Amino acid sequence: MRNNQVRLNCGITMPVIGLGTYSSQNDRETTELAIHMALKLGYRHFDTAKIYGSEPAVGNALRKEILDKTIEREDVFVTSKLWGSDHHDPVSALKQTLQKLGMEYLDMYLVHWPVKLKPWACDSVPKEEDFEKLDLESTWAGMEKCMEMGLCRCIGVSNFSSKKIERLLDFASVTPAVNQVEMHPMWRQSKLRETCADHKIHVSAYSPLGAPGNAWGSTAVVDSPIIRSIALKHKATPAQVALQWGISKGSSVIVKSFNKDRMKENMGSFDLKLDDQDFPEIDNLEQSKTMRGDFLVNQTSSPYKTLHDLWDEDI
Repeated sequence: MRNNQVRLNCGITMPVIGLGTYSSQNDRETTELAIHMALKLGYRHFDTAKIYGSEPAVGNALRKEILDKTIEREDVFVTSKLWGSDHHDPVSALKQTLQKLGMEYLDMYLVHWPVKLKPWACDSVPKEEDFEKLDLESTWAGMEKCMEMGLCRCIGVSNFSSKKIERLLDFASVTPAVNQVEMHPMWRQSKLRETCADHKIHVSAYSPLGAPGNAWGSTAVVDSPIIRSIALKHKATPAQVALQWGISKGSSVIVKSFNKDRMKENMGSFDLKLDDQDFPEIDNLEQSKTMRGDFLVNQTSSPYKTLHDLWDEDI
């Protein structure tokens, strides 16, 4: 197994570094150019979602490369996600995603949040009246149907706590292949990683650098004196230290930068080898969560207080 791939419990391999395609501007041309650039730099995993609005750009850029015979469809790994308003019919939702992408199948389809919204709720910040009671068993049955129909190669979850994982496994016929969550040196997800490891569920880290530049993020990870000291010792960058820490923990990382130099820098994390002294120093860093949900909790009222409890219940 190459060190840039991880084998999932569904039997397929996934690139360890993925390019996230969320952008507040959601400019299609910018996103497409970034994907073309990423492919040249060696990226082969592309992460999107209905709520990001980037599915058409991702699909268009990848199709152009496939038509130009630069890559084959089998060379790339594409992840998208079921939004809360589509829990009533995951099959139809995935078919719409595939239509936007212009593809016949996804490699990975994730339940974006353990939260259900009314079918017409399409805002990233839903209104209080948009929330419905989640029937996770019904949602997961729909996800399993997607896989049975060949619309996706694997299914998984995102933002699921240990308790949510255990509850899901009480009735799931198919164990989720992935749990994509916020994880970085200052939010290490130790308990969740243990739970997922017990069930052979791969942990994929979003915001692996702490989401600097986003409203909910901070520069705490890349500005950490400990991370900077380790980077200086290895003649690397703080970002490379943070990413290699996640990879060394057995996780994949979803990085988000459309800047060529930073995209190249992120890929360079494969060349860094942390030593035995580095891990205890990182593992003693103060926990500092920068989750999007916390940002939403502070921006809204009761529904997100409840939502926060749903994913944060076992931390």
